[in-house]
Amino acid sequence: MSEIVIKLENLTKKFGNFTAVNSINLEVCRGETIGLVGPNGAGKTTTIKMIAKILRPNSGRILIRTNHSELRNLEDVSSTISQMGFLIDIPNFYNMTAYELLKYFAKIQKYPKDKIDDRIDELLNLFKLSEWKYEKVKNFSKGMTQKLGVIQAIIHDPEIIILDEPQTGLDPLARIEIRRYIRELQSQGKTIFVASHMLYEISEVCDKIALINYGQIIGFDTVENLALKLRTSILNCILLKPLSAENLQPLLTRMREKLYPYLDQNLDPKVSAIPIRYKPEKQELKIYYDGKAESRGQILKILIKEFESDFTVTSFTQPKTSQLEMVYSEMVKNNVPEGTQNIKGGSLQNERQ
Repeated sequence: MSEIVIKLENLTKKFGNFTAVNSINLEVCRGETIGLVGPNGAGKTTTIKMIAKILRPNSGRILIRTNHSELRNLEDVSSTISQMGFLIDIPNFYNMTAYELLKYFAKIQKYPKDKIDDRIDELLNLFKLSEWKYEKVKNFSKGMTQKLGVIQAIIHDPEIIILDEPQTGLDPLARIEIRRYIRELQSQGKTIFVASHMLYEISEVCDKIALINYGQIIGFDTVENLALKLRTSILNCILLKPLSAENLQPLLTRMREKLYPYLDQNLDPKVSAIPIRYKPEKQELKIYYDGKAESRGQILKILIKEFESDFTVTSFTQPKTSQLEMVYSEMVKNNVPEGTQNIKGGSLQNERQ
């Protein structure tokens, strides 16, 4: 069996009456890359900060194994863990040069003194920051500062690397570079724990994905298994004019009857409670169907022929968004615990920890 290096047991963190992390359980094995993915306010950063010992849990515990020792309660481990490296949310640094900053972090993490300069040059070159080696951090762009944050997390070559939103502020090319380097770390056998709200991009480098919303894990498996479990097919139909509210329900009932043979008969209620939904703000019908090409043709034919007097279809497409990302979005919308709405005027998904 794979060796577990991080284990979260019933981990809970509250801020007053608000539960940011709600009794989560998670295991990370040596050499795995785990993605903790969820919207802003889901509990990702709070979880990361507890692992980094910046925050203390109200209940539950974090077990950790370094240097192939036994699993130990994080509370009993020294606050400076040389086998771990952290990038916590958006990094803020003292106004030193990049060289001074990285040398400082390498020293406090006990990296061999005679190898520090070579290590700094290696990583600055890798992240295309070599020419900024002696520039003050205040002159760095947001994306460059984020790259520097990743470098400080790995400067001491740790066994376990924990990155919170490593792609924040990066342009598309830089995000590709970050993913490429994560893959390189994987090839070295590193254990990597990545928190992000970008499901599609993170899923490209992770062995497993933990989906988190409102402080709870709502799914944890390989990307392939999650996609299989959550599999559904959707058609988006844009209408020329909005549907009237008074006729909406009878119309949807008639559509379900006419399209019944082609609809998804095993639709996961976490995705949608009904197979046909109407979004008035977009004048859009979302149809969850069986995924067959023949069914798409029949659905379009029925919509045009049988409902000609009710509406006009101007667009009929299958979303190009990643299936996993699309279905997770639906899960998040439908996984709203009672009492979490209308706090500070809206959903908690828009709140930062």
